[in-house]
Amino acid sequence: MNWDDTPDTDAAERPAGPPAERLVGSVADHEDQAVEAALRPKDLGEFIGQEKVREQLDLVLRAARARGATADHVLLSGAPGLGKTTLSMIIAAEMGAPIRITSGPAIQHAGDLAAILSSLQEGEVLFLDEIHRMSRPAEEMLYMAMEDFRVDVIVGKGPGATAIPLELPPFTLVGATTRAGLLPPPLRDRFGFTAHMEFYEPAELERVVHRSAQLLDVEIEADGAAEIAGRSRGTPRIANRLLRRVRDYAQVKADGIITREIAGAALAVYEVDARGLDRLDRAVLQALLKLFGGGPVGLSTLAVAVGEERETVEEVAEPFLVREGLLARTPRGRVATPAAWAHLGLTPPGAPGGGNGQQDLFGA
Repeated sequence: MNWDDTPDTDAAERPAGPPAERLVGSVADHEDQAVEAALRPKDLGEFIGQEKVREQLDLVLRAARARGATADHVLLSGAPGLGKTTLSMIIAAEMGAPIRITSGPAIQHAGDLAAILSSLQEGEVLFLDEIHRMSRPAEEMLYMAMEDFRVDVIVGKGPGATAIPLELPPFTLVGATTRAGLLPPPLRDRFGFTAHMEFYEPAELERVVHRSAQLLDVEIEADGAAEIAGRSRGTPRIANRLLRRVRDYAQVKADGIITREIAGAALAVYEVDARGLDRLDRAVLQALLKLFGGGPVGLSTLAVAVGEERETVEEVAEPFLVREGLLARTPRGRVATPAAWAHLGLTPPGAPGGGNGQQDLFGA
């Protein structure tokens, strides 16, 4: 039975809801930005993880330095918190060039982009975050700037408008996007090097946690780092955030040393379980399993049952649950997987000891 009479056919086209402030959220808040500035590696040798990307990027940068030329334009894609901004700063450092940082949403007119491009120095790195959200007129201006290092500035309006060509010094554009599929092919094709940032393995995150603990002057044992890494959703930003919260707990409730027991107790206080699920994630699973027998159930109905907005469930909770294999999106609605039942310690309806589905669910 489908528990929602509202078809859910255009979910991919709806705009994302406002980012939720979550301990396991991948979007950086002001505290994260301040701490990340101190924790960022300064060169490729310090950068942990993304082995293939580092190897390929190292070749690109070394070859450019050997030629005495600017590096090719670089496109970095992947989920938030995996190191795209950090790599852009490393590219500038490796090339010995200054870096200019802006974002796609900040460039709403071609004139905004022209002002930035015309002020660049030779060899400078321009980092454009969320490049897929740039306006179409600015995007079309960027084509010529990337390929010919030239832009045409339009002066005047109507039939009397005149295009004045403006030569640009050679520069390196580093574009970052969380949704590479939204980039038009002409823009993607103008990048000389493209890389996709993968989620981190627990062993890599352990190294990240140890490095960050050292920089933050926090004493941490190997099993404590492993406990934090295992709950970090494969994302260094989340690992660093959990480390800071565990550090606070260790200083207040213990002797300041992070062990597995201390890390587990601290993250239990913050409602982050062994797989990295937080309160919202578990609420979605519990509603799906206990109220709707594992589904299928429509997104709107599930959101009402959880007491959250539809966009919050879809954009904030579901991506990780799907990636972990705990939830599946189907044409009929959301469905729990056997792993979801096991994670919450429940028995699926129809299984031995699990009742017989809807009839048991409502006590009929």
